[in-house]
Amino acid sequence: MATPLRVAAQASGLSEYERRVVGIAMRERDRVGAMLARPDVVAIADFSKPSHDARLHFVDMVGGSVRSHLVAHGRGSDPAHVGWLKQFSNSVGSFATSRGAYLTAGQYEGKYGASMRLRGLDLDNSNAFDRAIVMHPAWYAAPDMLAKFGKLGRSEGCFAMAPEDFSLVLGHLGAGRLLYADRISEA
Repeated sequence: MATPLRVAAQASGLSEYERRVVGIAMRERDRVGAMLARPDVVAIADFSKPSHDARLHFVDMVGGSVRSHLVAHGRGSDPAHVGWLKQFSNSVGSFATSRGAYLTAGQYEGKYGASMRLRGLDLDNSNAFDRAIVMHPAWYAAPDMLAKFGKLGRSEGCFAMAPEDFSLVLGHLGAGRLLYADRISEA
């Protein structure tokens, strides 16, 4: 594998929170780097933030920029549907979001259209493939849900995004890249 990429100096123009996101992206990319076909973009999902915040961050590891989007969490992670992830689970049938590193594993056409498979790389998300945990577009993850309800809808553990934002996932991530999910603001 080629020498790991370093984030360019532009990262210094980022907010303190964005610098933390970049630091976690670098740490996780370095930890699982041998499994990545492309280490140039890393996605970080920060589930310490509520669903009304843009908490899925795409880190350009070459240019040092961060782009943030809305993302839903699983209904098993938020049973009372308050808009905050309360718990992670890797159990089949939990309908919860799992924490850990995921490898993006290719595009397919699913219930919500073009979607991306994920393969869990950690013990905390090792059942992702069996649970059909993927990234996909969904109407319930669109900004108009915030205007109506003040929070996004919930998935069955998948990383669901607004349809208009999801094309960025397909363009920015693609197969062989890293998605990392946790409560990073609390870590």
